[in-house]
Amino acid sequence: MSHPAQLLVVEDEKNVGETLAERLQAAGYQVTLAASAARARQAWRAQAPQLALLDVGLPDGNGFELAAELRGAVPRCAIVFLTAHGNPEQRVRGLELGADDYVTKPFHFRELLLRIQNCLKRAQDLAELPGEMRGVVRIGRARVDFERFSAEVDGVSHALTHKECAVLRLLASRSGKAVSRDEILDKAWSADEFPTSRTVDNFIVRLRKLVEPDPDEPHVIRSIRGVGYLLNEMHHD
Repeated sequence: MSHPAQLLVVEDEKNVGETLAERLQAAGYQVTLAASAARARQAWRAQAPQLALLDVGLPDGNGFELAAELRGAVPRCAIVFLTAHGNPEQRVRGLELGADDYVTKPFHFRELLLRIQNCLKRAQDLAELPGEMRGVVRIGRARVDFERFSAEVDGVSHALTHKECAVLRLLASRSGKAVSRDEILDKAWSADEFPTSRTVDNFIVRLRKLVEPDPDEPHVIRSIRGVGYLLNEMHHD
């Protein structure tokens, strides 16, 4: 990258936050440290981060709620959750919210650094749209803007997570052709997130709620038995 990536670290444990910020700065990133949800909001309003490290437990809220706010305010921001070790429910919730990655404490700094690099690369790949994906694309009943990570349905705008955008974009790039669950997993998730075909199915359910006239009788995103999914309707507005 031509300029150091701007990171937002939201961590209420003072020593952990300061150490993390110092080491990330030493690794070449610009870092803003916030010890609360309120400070985090101030920080992203002042300067939009490219990636946020969010502690799940905060003194004035939780990382999941903050992530939803951040996703709406700065759609391009990648989100990595930090959480205490051994809480599978939090991990599942984080993945369902569209976290770009999930790191349990304690962690090795080099591993965290690698995950940050991978998340920033995936976010950059999403931002580099081919010509046919630029502008507003009509998919079923939704007007999708991949550049803004948003979908408009009946005049209401919905923020898309990076994962939702990646899945929908892959299906759109193969419009009219079946895409396997394995390929969707490979393109949208990293192996260390331990995603499964059920993960893909859950994301398809959410996308169908946006694009299908009747999500219970889907025809925009069709299921191809034993393979995966096929996007049926896409055109430029």
